[in-house]
Amino acid sequence: MADVQVYKKSTAEFNLGQRRARKSMRGQIMMFSLMIFLTIMSFSMVMAYQADVIGFSKYLIIPTLMLFAAVQVGLQLYYFMHMNEKGHGIPQMFMYTGVILAFTVVLTFSTIIWW
Repeated sequence: MADVQVYKKSTAEFNLGQRRARKSMRGQIMMFSLMIFLTIMSFSMVMAYQADVIGFSKYLIIPTLMLFAAVQVGLQLYYFMHMNEKGHGIPQMFMYTGVILAFTVVLTFSTIIWW
């Protein structure tokens, strides 16, 4: 039978863990609220365009929706996929490389189609 060692946290370590967990939860709730707000704003803009209430142009709405979507993807990767924690250097490198590659491909094809 193997010996099992049990590590008991001190009061200071326990309190530090509690503070870190509280701070993490507060950040995730704030980011979730921000993403819900951006989603509601996106739906409101589309509904206002379809109902022709405010007179928004599609040339204003589409780039704004794309910006909101990009912000949401960034926030979800950073906060909800825990990319803000240490030890995620390799996954971050691959994700950033993928984003740069995707942007370059879209830019290349839009330039080819435009000309």
